[in-house]
Amino acid sequence: MKQPAKKKTLSKALEYVGKYKGYLILSLVLCIISVAATLYIPILTGRAIDQIIGKGQVRFDALMPILGQIGVLIGITALAQYFMSLLNNHMTFSTVRDMRNDAFRHLQRLPLSYLDTHPSGDVVSRIISDVDQFADGLLMGFTQLFSGVLTVLGTLGFMYSVNWIIATAVVVITPLSLVVASFIAKRTYDMFTLQSKTRGEQTALIDEMLTNQKVVRAFAMEDEVQERFDEVNGRLKKASLRAVFFSSLTNPATRFVNSLVYACAGVAGAVIAIVTGGSGLSVGALSAFLSYANQYTKPFNEISGVVTELQGALACAERVFDLMETPAEEPDKQPEQILENVQGSVDVENVSFSYVPEKKLIENFNLKVKPGQRIAIVGPTGCGKTTLINLLMRFYDVNEGKICLDGQSITDVTRHSLRDSYGMVLQETWLKTGTVRENILMGSEDATEEEMIQAAKATHAHSFIRRLPEGYDTMITEDGGNLSQGEKQLLCITRIMLAQPPMLILDEATSSIDTRTEQRIQRAFEKLMKGRTSFIVAHRLSTIQNADVILVMNNGNVIEQGSHEELLKMGGFYHKLFNSQFAA
Repeated sequence: MKQPAKKKTLSKALEYVGKYKGYLILSLVLCIISVAATLYIPILTGRAIDQIIGKGQVRFDALMPILGQIGVLIGITALAQYFMSLLNNHMTFSTVRDMRNDAFRHLQRLPLSYLDTHPSGDVVSRIISDVDQFADGLLMGFTQLFSGVLTVLGTLGFMYSVNWIIATAVVVITPLSLVVASFIAKRTYDMFTLQSKTRGEQTALIDEMLTNQKVVRAFAMEDEVQERFDEVNGRLKKASLRAVFFSSLTNPATRFVNSLVYACAGVAGAVIAIVTGGSGLSVGALSAFLSYANQYTKPFNEISGVVTELQGALACAERVFDLMETPAEEPDKQPEQILENVQGSVDVENVSFSYVPEKKLIENFNLKVKPGQRIAIVGPTGCGKTTLINLLMRFYDVNEGKICLDGQSITDVTRHSLRDSYGMVLQETWLKTGTVRENILMGSEDATEEEMIQAAKATHAHSFIRRLPEGYDTMITEDGGNLSQGEKQLLCITRIMLAQPPMLILDEATSSIDTRTEQRIQRAFEKLMKGRTSFIVAHRLSTIQNADVILVMNNGNVIEQGSHEELLKMGGFYHKLFNSQFAA
């Protein structure tokens, strides 16, 4: 990532941290106390050493108070570091919580076009794995960056107070370690970015394979899938090794420079102490100075480690912020208009739509639906049936023309009130992890137990629910994994039956149900659709023969329109579709 983009990512990250500036200031104060106490201990240690004036000659009366002071300072340092760690952890994980909340909240507002074009595993990886990686870098920054910088500044002051000549030599040589760390860090950022991207690709593949494991095994594709995983896993290994290897060069390189500094300080100090006979630099002062030289160089190792870790953290943060900066759905028009007392008249006027500009789908589509009518939509795969449902629900907005509900353009009313007007049963079922009761009551949270059971009886779901281990209190695993496809679909239909919405959309709603149960469901739908405008997408033409209007679609256009009998008499496309299913 370019430098301006990196600065932008860092700026956004600091905005999140800035919400906890009170904790940040308190942590900084504790850090100052900890560093000050730690740096004063070598002075006391040097004084203690100077109390040894010869063999068997120790000034214990002066030594004991010094040792007491050292003990107190050690206790203060330990407490300060403990509470500083608590504050830093609180800041880090509060920041991470806020980022995840904002990312997930923004995910709810993203247009379906984004979710349709991005692997779900990659999106999951950004919100979970990348935020975790960012947290690791942030925590290291809080715990080591502050103390490192303060230690460097503090030791400089103490070293100059002991001997300015050696201190200057140390200061002149030390920046070499920063130059080395900066050189390596700049070149590892892109490596960490590639690592995060490849990790997201691997997560997407694992998610895809787990979700479709039955299909993989049914088609004996285990070896092929394993090859795909091995290829991605190999690239992740290569990217990770490069990132970690080059970033790991920082520590030994800076340690070499720092050891060089320490050796120079030790030799120079020893020479001065010998030449001056201890008057220019006592043994205790030299001991304190060497301790400071070591403490002065040590933070450079830590800071270089923090800088390297931050490269990976910022690379992960960039992917999270990229998700959060993706334009959300256009907000509802203001002032908000809410659909109320929906009657169910729908007018589709000169609508044109395509997912991609170069591939046209629906063009100049017109349709008038009266309240209470049942509109069946049939046609070959890819003709635009589901696309029409997406447009009615405003999952996608039309490119041209308009769709009106009860005389109001659906772009003028709130999406929530529009979608609340429809009860939707899809071929792809969705059940949340929870009890059977919780899943059914999603249709109407205020429904009574009796109303819920009546809805289940109407859809013929009550009988199989009673056979479950705990009836309506049976826990459903992720996406209904412990239920058959037909049972899951019955629960979804029951949910809509309980909601009693003014309009219905049934997209292959009985495709996974056996013929006998389907006949019962059709009778339940007859009751449910009575007086309600209903849109029925179906491949099995036997299920839509009683529709008021059948739209026959092909290549995005309505090519035939009429009742079942009228379309058969026309002898056109519908006639061929019908005969192809019932020729036997």
